[in-house]
Amino acid sequence: MLVIRFSRVGRKNKSHFRIVAQEHTMAPSGKHVEILGSYNPHSKEGVFKQKRIEYWVKNGAQISDSVYNLLVRQGTIKGKKRSVKITAKKEKGKKEEGGDKEEKSSETKPEEKEEKAQKNTEDNKKDTEDKVENEGNAKTESKKEK
Repeated sequence: MLVIRFSRVGRKNKSHFRIVAQEHTMAPSGKHVEILGSYNPHSKEGVFKQKRIEYWVKNGAQISDSVYNLLVRQGTIKGKKRSVKITAKKEKGKKEEGGDKEEKSSETKPEEKEEKAQKNTEDNKKDTEDKVENEGNAKTESKKEK
């Protein structure tokens, strides 16, 4: 299935978008069938190939929500604007699929932290006791040697 959508081009902080027709499984910056126009979001200027856009829509190409709203605003397509779905950015190292697992692990984390803290304090007490004993033994041994 073909999709008409934006493909980002341009420099960092100076974005420009191509409006392209491409297979829906391809990445937006990947291989495209045809370039249908361009759009500069900073100056709000756009260049569109209206006949080619109409051709692809008649042949069954779907239009992304953002491109659809832009074409409605420019007058290329008649209709009401669509609501655009903005997804939250993923945090590094976390997956969206394991939502239930994350909740369970977050519930057990404070308990695990308390247990670790108790173990650490117990280990520290043992270490200090061992050091004191070792120092005492070393002093008595050194006195015996003299």
